[in-house]
Amino acid sequence: MRRYELTDEEWDKIKNLIPGRVGYVGKTGRDNRLFLNAVLWIARTGAPWRDLPERYGDWKNTHRRFSRWAKSGVWQRIFEALQMESDGVVMIDSTINRAHQHASGSKKGGNQHVLDVLGEA
Repeated sequence: MRRYELTDEEWDKIKNLIPGRVGYVGKTGRDNRLFLNAVLWIARTGAPWRDLPERYGDWKNTHRRFSRWAKSGVWQRIFEALQMESDGVVMIDSTINRAHQHASGSKKGGNQHVLDVLGEA
């Protein structure tokens, strides 16, 4: 398994929550796990969509699908379902987050929309 990708255990928790699965009304996704791994790669690396490795497929189609899911509330439903399944409360206090010395002065934007949707902002 590659870094930043879903483990089998993580995939088992969410595979029935996503649209495009076999038996779901509507179009079946080519490879839902690959798509989710692509979105996680973007969110965790902070790279632009154009830098998505080819192993994840075409970056334009991946971005388009990500945006559709965001607009239709799919991400929100997934997070709510996972939150209900959680057996504990996890809190992160931003005062413990440290920025690298080179973190200041960069342009705003980038993949902030990905982080906003995924709740990592």
